Amino acid sequence: MSNYRQHIYEHYVSGFQGIKVESPLSSSTRWAMAYQTYLRGWLPSDKTARILDVGCGSGNLLRYLKNLGYQSLHGVDISPEQVALARQVASDVVQGNVFDYLDSASGQFDLIIGLDLVEHFDKDEVLRFLAACRQALRPGGRIILQTPNAESPWACSIRYGDFTHEVCFSPRLLARLLEMSGCRSVEAREAGPVLRCGPSSAVRWLLWKFVRVPMIAWNIIETGSAGSGVFTRVFLISAVRA
Repeated sequence: MSNYRQHIYEHYVSGFQGIKVESPLSSSTRWAMAYQTYLRGWLPSDKTARILDVGCGSGNLLRYLKNLGYQSLHGVDISPEQVALARQVASDVVQGNVFDYLDSASGQFDLIIGLDLVEHFDKDEVLRFLAACRQALRPGGRIILQTPNAESPWACSIRYGDFTHEVCFSPRLLARLLEMSGCRSVEAREAGPVLRCGPSSAVRWLLWKFVRVPMIAWNIIETGSAGSGVFTRVFLISAVRA
């Protein structure tokens, strides 16, 4: 791990993100309802499925999955402060290097989720990470990633909003990389306003439908193609181990 990463991740919560380490984990209903929409159809029907949250951070996703009734939840993160928070939700959270963890977990998981993680790797590490995730999945297992969207007009605000970001992906590029790593059934989704999250979100959802139209038109006028159709600042993508 490079020196700048070690320096930042050591105190990623309190020093870099400015969050009090002792503060309780968020149980935001709005967050949960949004991800209920984002992850629709991608989560296992079997509540005993083994699920790994790579780069689990402070444990918001683990809490969400626990509240849904999933019983076999696992996490790994390099930041000791993040791990301390995530362990308030799930006991099997390991502080360590994601690559070492995945390399020792061949064929063990039904689902691997990495929210806001893959953009922190350099190009060689991205390919290694995707290959390691595939290897750690059982046949037919699924990987879900969330990452900044290079196809968004606001891509730079996210790409350069964190000093540890190394790369940025368009949905089509990340889909190709997942296919190269041995995955199939790739699907990308926007992470935009959700209709069910209250009146303000409903208004934002409706306005977002209108805002997307000129972006699609711009693509068609310039290139002859509508593009990926995924324009939010971050996007989610899912693929299944072949």
